[in-house]
Amino acid sequence: QVRLVESGGGLGQPGGSLTLSCAASGTSVSINVMSWYRQAPGKERELVASATKYGTMRYADAVKGRFTLSRANAKNTVDLQMNSLKPEDTAVYYCNAVIVPAYSAGTSTYWGQGTQVTVSS
Repeated sequence: QVRLVESGGGLGQPGGSLTLSCAASGTSVSINVMSWYRQAPGKERELVASATKYGTMRYADAVKGRFTLSRANAKNTVDLQMNSLKPEDTAVYYCNAVIVPAYSAGTSTYWGQGTQVTVSS
């Protein structure tokens, strides 16, 4: 019963900033990877940024230097600070969590419902 709740979406101005937040609940085990994905109309869902529980960060080329991922393991939250917004950032953004049990080959993947981000003047 893992639930991911996203917040912070909305309308942003080109060149402006928005911050997305994701809070995970319903699990007492550590989340191996927390990520933000996005899907624009007519396009496939793509990885925006991800953070492992050890602090390793990855960013899509399209957002490098503009977006910053912050993860707080103790709170099971991950924030995406989006700066220098561009119209092409417009998409539904989804929080993602992957749990890999320490002594199991299996994995569990969870998705939030998504939050709309629209960048327009």
